[in-house]
Amino acid sequence: MTLSPVDPLVSLRPEALAAPPSGIVEVMNYGRTREGMIPLWAGEGDLPTPAFVCEAAARSLAAGETFYTWQRGIPDLRAALAAYHGRLYGGSFSPERFFVTASGMQAIQIALTALAGQGDEVIVPTPAWPNFAAAAGLRGAKVVEVAMTFGNAGWVLDVEQLAAAVTPATKVIFLNSPCNPTGWTATRDELAAILDLARRHGLWIVADEVYGRFVWDGSARAPSFHDVAGPDDRVVFVNTFSKNWAMTGWRIGWIEAPPALGDVLENLIQYSTSGVAVFVQRAAVAALEQGEDFLAFQIERIRESRNILIDTLAATGRVRLSAPVGAFYLFFGVEGWSETARLGLTLVDEANVGLAPGTAFGPAGEGFLRLCFARGPASITEAAGRLAEWLLRPVGA
Repeated sequence: MTLSPVDPLVSLRPEALAAPPSGIVEVMNYGRTREGMIPLWAGEGDLPTPAFVCEAAARSLAAGETFYTWQRGIPDLRAALAAYHGRLYGGSFSPERFFVTASGMQAIQIALTALAGQGDEVIVPTPAWPNFAAAAGLRGAKVVEVAMTFGNAGWVLDVEQLAAAVTPATKVIFLNSPCNPTGWTATRDELAAILDLARRHGLWIVADEVYGRFVWDGSARAPSFHDVAGPDDRVVFVNTFSKNWAMTGWRIGWIEAPPALGDVLENLIQYSTSGVAVFVQRAAVAALEQGEDFLAFQIERIRESRNILIDTLAATGRVRLSAPVGAFYLFFGVEGWSETARLGLTLVDEANVGLAPGTAFGPAGEGFLRLCFARGPASITEAAGRLAEWLLRPVGA
């Protein structure tokens, strides 16, 4: 007897089947081969990794550092991370607080694997980068979205609404500040209030402060949970080398956590990647120790692009926007368009500019588009000009 074919998807875990497709990738795939396309859909700049970082990796390879290594990260990198945090936030940081991961995304995955699972709830303010919620969902946790509101003051998070979302099943509050995609940046008082909420309910905070160096009010950095939390508070920081030092393709990040979590986090790294390649870690050390001038150059370059973009689009009178306080995204709405998934594809066809639809960042992003302005002023001037020209076309033209 011949058995009838069985759909192989039937036997997969429901969490894997439920993982949503990326609305960002949909637009990228639609437009990536267009000639002359200005791709502003992904969260990365247009500068290659600086030479001093690449040279550190090359020296490591030449020295034969191609073997298995420390699961938590090589001692030199963990010491460099501790020193970097001391310079940035003040005080003394122990290398024992730091764990090297194969990207910021893996840092998120490992943190959530340790902290939340089947039957647990993870609170996420939205609009938010979709990978947060997806990582929690893949672990069987339920994501509870708390929608931020957009008005004359820009994007606002209601901490009382955040508190109202806490239930006996809540285990984690996931906070990204400065925020991808909105540019919202928590104040010190807001961070203190969220930390107080977490303390009262015995919750963990996963703090994504990836964009903490990209702030536009003249500050050296954004407010941080480091400013309000003690060393033993239930705060796990996730971060990456991708943004500050133009290392998106290197796939290296880090977790900072209370040392008591050390053995658990080491095991989770062991059971996923068994550690990050040593030559990549040597490059990361160079970024931390030599990268401030490059980062300062990036910030000023992006600041100029931000100002050009906002001035150009605001002058059309056809957009709803608030100047982002931090990160390097503009999250804006277009008058007359509510279905931004379709609008993203339309702009590929008619303006040759690639943007991410707001719906990719949760229901609270409906009606908005995300534009990454981490590019040179000339490129952003061209992109803003194309968008302005499209916005000012007569309806139906």
